Amino acid sequence: MPVSTQPSIHAARAHEGAARPAGPDKGGAGPATGRPAGPDAGGAGPATGRPAGPNPTDLLKGLRPLLLDVGVPLGSFYVLRDGFGLSLWLSLALSSVGPAIRAVGGIAADRKLNVLAVLMLAVNVAGIVVSFLTGDPRAMIAKDSLVSSVIAFAILGSVATRRPLMSAGLKPFITRGTPERTAAWDRLSASCARFRRFEMLFSAIWGAALLADCVARLAGAYTLPVTTMVWLSTVLTLGAVGVGIVAGGTASRPIEKMVEAEAAAS
Repeated sequence: MPVSTQPSIHAARAHEGAARPAGPDKGGAGPATGRPAGPDAGGAGPATGRPAGPNPTDLLKGLRPLLLDVGVPLGSFYVLRDGFGLSLWLSLALSSVGPAIRAVGGIAADRKLNVLAVLMLAVNVAGIVVSFLTGDPRAMIAKDSLVSSVIAFAILGSVATRRPLMSAGLKPFITRGTPERTAAWDRLSASCARFRRFEMLFSAIWGAALLADCVARLAGAYTLPVTTMVWLSTVLTLGAVGVGIVAGGTASRPIEKMVEAEAAAS
C-alpha cells in the first residue's frame, strides 16, 4: 500500500510556520531592525544632545527687572507731579525710592553680596539725599547719570583685573542651566585664552555703552529742559542697553559656539 504523503506535507508546513517569525498582524513583535522605535511607536526617539533653545518666557523674566527699574520710576514721576501736584525735584526724588527698595530686596532674597545691586542702592540713596538738600531738579537728573558711570567703571575695572563682571549675567543665558554646558563654560573659562578674551570683550562693550549713556545724560541734564530730560534719559538708557545687546553679540556668539563644541566633545 502506498504511503500517504499528507502527514509529511503537514509536517513541512508546520516546520515552515515555526521558522518564520510572526508579523505584527499575528501579535508578534516583528523582526528587530536595530533602530529605536520612533515617537509614533511610543519610543522617545534618538536624543540629539542639543538643549532646547531659549524660551521667550525666560527672556521676558530676564528683562522684567529692567522694565521695573525703568518703567516704575518714570511712571511714578508723572503720577506724583501731574496727579498729586508735587514739585519737580520732589517727584524726581520720590521716584527713585522704588529702585532703592528693589536693590535692598534683591540683597535680602539672594543672601549674598550683589555688586550691581549695591552700586545701584548707594547711588540712589546718595541722589535722594542730594536732591533734598539742594532742591535742584537738574542735579537730580545728573544723579541718574552717576548710576551708569559707577556701574560702567565697575565693569571696565573688572576687565582690567581680568574678572569680567558681565560674565555672571551671560553664563546662565549661554549654558541654559544644563550641567554639560555649565561644565564646558567652566573648563573654557579656566584654560582657554581665546574664550577669556571674548569674556573680556563682552564686558568691555557693556562698560563702554553705559559710560556713553552717562556722558550723554549728564550733558543733557544741564543743556536741555528738565521736562525733556525726564523722558529722554530713559530713552538714552534703553538705547545704551540696545547697543550693549547688539554689539555684545560679537563676543557672545563666539562664546556660545565654543561652549557648544566643548560640551559636544566631552
